[in-house]
Amino acid sequence: MSLENISSNKLFGGWHEQYTHDSETLNCNMRFSIYLPPQSQNKAVPTLYWLSGLACTDENFMQKSGAQRVASELGIAIVAPDTSPRGDLVPDDPDSAYDFGLGAGFYVNATQQPWSQHYQMYDYVVSELPELIEHYFTVNDKRSIAGHSMGGHGALVMALKNPDRYSSVSAFSPICNPIKSPWGQKAFMGYLGNDREQWKSYDASELLKMSLEPVPALVDQGSQDAFLYEQLHLDALKKVVEDTGYPMMIRMQGGYDHSYYFIATFIEDQLRFHSESLL
Repeated sequence: MSLENISSNKLFGGWHEQYTHDSETLNCNMRFSIYLPPQSQNKAVPTLYWLSGLACTDENFMQKSGAQRVASELGIAIVAPDTSPRGDLVPDDPDSAYDFGLGAGFYVNATQQPWSQHYQMYDYVVSELPELIEHYFTVNDKRSIAGHSMGGHGALVMALKNPDRYSSVSAFSPICNPIKSPWGQKAFMGYLGNDREQWKSYDASELLKMSLEPVPALVDQGSQDAFLYEQLHLDALKKVVEDTGYPMMIRMQGGYDHSYYFIATFIEDQLRFHSESLL
């Protein structure tokens, strides 16, 4: 494994840096961003992995959320991977749609051609990226995971499937029941094929029904989110939480939409939530 640093900026006493590396899992060159708080200069710190939504890159959250201020205070590193494999040889949606292909990896391991050679975002985020981060940076093996929209879906799925790897999970406006969502159905049909039983292994509402080892969880959802009812299906997740007693706090935030204005408003709450499990 080798890294190439492509940018470095000091803020709140720590450093925001961007790197590229050749990914064996995705068979392409990948970019990620990392915020290293000032505490990492003297000791290994825990890490929050952030998964962004459709059409985003590693930059959106780091540039818009303001999360570094609180991460600097708490002593938590933040790692933001890209949202899909990239490169001239990586296939894209034939119509260049925003909700499939480049920028829309959906954090699954694709089984269908031509996607399966590169679109293995689940394994990349769960295994390859943390191994790289923990090898090259002053971080320990305590991890939490969070995300927005498609990334909220990915964060919930990864935590539910790997409770031994994540101390906590949170999400903004997650796609809670992708097997019922037009976004999810399009992605799963393309990446996973037409076996809808297989789709359930990447659906938080379905996984929650079978969870035996809870991970502390927090979900924030804006009441004025234009995608709430057609795409996100929060009610499906709420019902399973109520039926199972899973330790997930779901907060409806009045007046907020699907944007980074919403994320910037409540990211401090979410970081402090994760700090209770990480520190």
